[in-house]
Amino acid sequence: MSVLNQVEARTEVLNRLRRAEGQIRGIQRMVEEGESCLKIGQQFSAVRKALDSTYLRMTVCFMEQELQARMHPDAEQKADLDIMLKDLETLLARMG
Repeated sequence: MSVLNQVEARTEVLNRLRRAEGQIRGIQRMVEEGESCLKIGQQFSAVRKALDSTYLRMTVCFMEQELQARMHPDAEQKADLDIMLKDLETLLARMG
């Protein structure tokens, strides 16, 4: 994984985590204000989905790092690997 891709992946994950953090703060406010359990539950569902998505992105990032560390692909193989990992991420996201 190139340094640029590592920085982009790290930035993406941090942004996703910050959004989830904001959602959790919102849930805390809802509980404090006595909001309905249904509305709170809906927000919990949204946070779980966001965290699951972030976890999936981290898993694919880990796989990419490990494969590249072991394979040392050339440019053509790297392009093929990138396509394969993106397809894998798409497939796994659909399962969730």
